[in-house]
Amino acid sequence: MRRLTAFTAFTIVALIASALAACTSMTGKTAGENVDDVTITSEVKAKLAAEKISTLTKIGVDTERRTVYLTGTVDTVEMRTRAEEIARGVKHVSGVVNNLTVQAR
Repeated sequence: MRRLTAFTAFTIVALIASALAACTSMTGKTAGENVDDVTITSEVKAKLAAEKISTLTKIGVDTERRTVYLTGTVDTVEMRTRAEEIARGVKHVSGVVNNLTVQAR
C-alpha cells in the first residue's frame, strides 16, 4: 500500500479548501448553507406533492439562506395559505415569502 507524503496530503487538503472557497465565492454562501437550502427546497416540494392537490405541485420553490420563496399560480386563497403553512412547517425554515397568485376565474 502506498503512503501519502506530507506534500500529497497537504495538496489534497488545499484542493478541498479551494473547492469550498469557490463554492462560497460563487454564491456568497458556505457549503453548509447551500446544502441546507437544497434540503429545505426538496422537503417543501415533497410535502406540497404529498397534499395530492395538482395545483400545489406546480408551485415554484426556491430557498435562499433558509427563507423559502413560493411562486406561481394557485386556484384559491385557501391553496395559497396552505402552501405557505406547509413551507413554514419544514424544519430549519426561517421565513416564507409567499408570491403565489390566485388565478382569476
